[in-house]
Amino acid sequence: MDSEESSFVRLEDPQGLQDGGSEMTPEQLRQEIERYKELCSAVEQDNAALQKEKEETEQRIQEVKNMRELIQEDLQLHNPLEDIVHSLQSEIFLAKEEESGLKQEKEMLEEKLEEMRKKSWEDPMMMLPALPERNLVFKGLVTDKEDTNKLTLTPLIRYPLQGGSALITFEKAEVAQRVIEVKEHTVELSNGESLEELDHCQMRVQASPVDVLLPSALEIGLTRSSRSILVSGLPSRVIPEEILLDKLELFFSKTKNGGSEVESREFLDDCGQVVLTFVHDGVAEQLIARGQVQVPIGKAKYKLKISPYMRGEVTNIQFQPSRCARTVLLSGIPDVLAEEPMRDALEIHFQKESRGGGEVDTLGYVPAGRRAVAVFSE
Repeated sequence: MDSEESSFVRLEDPQGLQDGGSEMTPEQLRQEIERYKELCSAVEQDNAALQKEKEETEQRIQEVKNMRELIQEDLQLHNPLEDIVHSLQSEIFLAKEEESGLKQEKEMLEEKLEEMRKKSWEDPMMMLPALPERNLVFKGLVTDKEDTNKLTLTPLIRYPLQGGSALITFEKAEVAQRVIEVKEHTVELSNGESLEELDHCQMRVQASPVDVLLPSALEIGLTRSSRSILVSGLPSRVIPEEILLDKLELFFSKTKNGGSEVESREFLDDCGQVVLTFVHDGVAEQLIARGQVQVPIGKAKYKLKISPYMRGEVTNIQFQPSRCARTVLLSGIPDVLAEEPMRDALEIHFQKESRGGGEVDTLGYVPAGRRAVAVFSE
């Protein structure tokens, strides 16, 4: 499903990247949320233990107080025992200090728990400590000019939908705004029946905005591999991938061609290039200095380009909330019609201007008892 143009984010890259990126999966988000739930549970267990210790200390203090009262009563009948009284007073003082320390520790743990809860929801980066690994290939030019190379990130947002809900995207944003402002809509479900039966064929649905998180800043750390090279200019799909890798490994493993023993090889599907990693240091630098080599592949020779291989790792990513301007979430849809008739009824209702609607671009409906994921792209 397409969202508005504001879903497209451009990020400047001071090192001049053009390609690359990563995406997070719902499974990883769920794992991180579960991890923080476990951490919060552990803190709450510590809090419960401290509370129990506090109660035990208070009980002990009360027992000491009771004992002190008994001794005072006994002193009124017998000779004074100043040493015993002094010892009990010291014990009470220590117990109060211990209680005070426990209270302070409890307050610190509660503040830490609250801080972690806030960070978990306010800062999505806390939920994403490790993004999926992906090799980044540097294809830009190093220059002193500003904004010459940029890394363009096109988000692919996955929005979960529960059963009994629908996403409807209008052609105009003002139509979506009108539908959201009404909040509750009465949809007729005549389904071709006579007008007299309309009073018995209605349902009420709630309209609400669709809010998503979009990446606003991305930091990538680059490191240059000392034993790997990037081979480009390969023939496009002339021979199978494995055969191509075998021929490249055979060529670059020979010392007469400036190579050495190859440790690994990898074909990059997204750019049609190959990464070769050598066992020994210094081989990659010599080949990069040559820049180009002619390699026989099949019945022809190809002039291949040798470039440094850069590894990229996402070091920081920040998000900002964004509201879909043309898309509305419809919820509370009862299971009274089949999927296709229900979709038609919703589209017919919300495309009528007399009911505050307008031209519908896309509508996705999830019947009760099912789940779905809507994908927002550029």
